[in-house]
Amino acid sequence: MEKPEIGGYSPIKLEMEPGTYWWCTCGKSKNQPFCDGSHKGSSFSPLETTIENKKICGWCTCKLSEKKPFCDGSHRSLTPPQEA
Repeated sequence: MEKPEIGGYSPIKLEMEPGTYWWCTCGKSKNQPFCDGSHKGSSFSPLETTIENKKICGWCTCKLSEKKPFCDGSHRSLTPPQEA
């Protein structure tokens, strides 16, 4: 089974309007946390997420959360790459 790429090392907090959103599961999207179609040709597909009421969401970008698509703090176990 393929593993997703790490799309980020912290959640992206956004105020969301009610509606349907497609969360990136592969980690390759340039439009994190949402799908931009970069998964094409892989075993990944976006996760449909419906927001019922306007609210602030902490979207997972590390792709390791047990509460997908939302952050559960799993990114804290990762070590971000060092900048040169």
